[in-house]
Amino acid sequence: MNWDQMEGKFKQMKGAAKKQWGKLTDDDLDYMAGSRDQFVGRLQERYGIAKEAAQKQADEWLQAQAEPQGQNKPTTSTTYRSGGGA
Repeated sequence: MNWDQMEGKFKQMKGAAKKQWGKLTDDDLDYMAGSRDQFVGRLQERYGIAKEAAQKQADEWLQAQAEPQGQNKPTTSTTYRSGGGA
């Protein structure tokens, strides 16, 4: 999932964001509306962290939201071979 997709689904993801960052208010979340820049800015303000740290936290959180629950296993592929004949 990327930030463009996040903007479209932000209303559904607000609860997860609030669970991760309890200092964010409903007004903060409404203001952000899925915008990465606004999201990072509010994390900086509320938590007193550097921009780079806020960007890293936001991006890591977004990636975690994209992973299916309980699916932390690496994916494997199967190769099928035909039983060749001549």
